[in-house]
Amino acid sequence: MTPTAVHRSAGPPPEPPRLRALPDALPSDAELIARSVDDPAEFAPLFDRHAATVHRYLGRRVGELADDLLSETFLIAFRRREAYRPDHVEVRPWLLGIATNVVHGHVRTEQRRYKTLARAAAEPERPGDDPGDAAGRLDAQALRGPLAAALAALKPRDRDALLLLAWGQLGYEEIAAVLDVPVGTVRSRLHRARRQTRAVLGDVSPFDPVSEEEDR
Repeated sequence: MTPTAVHRSAGPPPEPPRLRALPDALPSDAELIARSVDDPAEFAPLFDRHAATVHRYLGRRVGELADDLLSETFLIAFRRREAYRPDHVEVRPWLLGIATNVVHGHVRTEQRRYKTLARAAAEPERPGDDPGDAAGRLDAQALRGPLAAALAALKPRDRDALLLLAWGQLGYEEIAAVLDVPVGTVRSRLHRARRQTRAVLGDVSPFDPVSEEEDR
């Protein structure tokens, strides 16, 4: 058998397998908001995805009032969903920005909470106290003493920027977007807030940047 005959008997090469898109891919946050404009039920998964993060942020700032403010935050977000623009900010920072504005209506509650925690630094926990949520207890313990006093002394707008960075884990540009201020203003507020917390806590603050460049 000649080489040519062997080549002809082999036949055409098999077609490569066709790739198929994965079924039931989860929609993005932005897609859910866009869909919810016509179908409000599409907004519900956003609560499931982000409620824990927003509640944790609110709980650190206002304590037990977080449950009520969480509901208020998502109600406002639902009402404003048509105005949401994904090219401006992602959904999680957007929700934290709304939560921050909601806290503004309860700024005295927040300051009172920090002052109470500051005074409670020397008080031991009572055995009969209701343990409550473990994460909430840890947050309260961490905030006791000078740290709580330092936060209470900050101006609300400086505290917002600092806590969105530290507790909301947002970047500078995200903070600027949700607070609707220039990035330079965010840097100024963070620098001022860190300076004031260092004055209360000593040379080192838990809110200090990782690098010197970040604080410039």
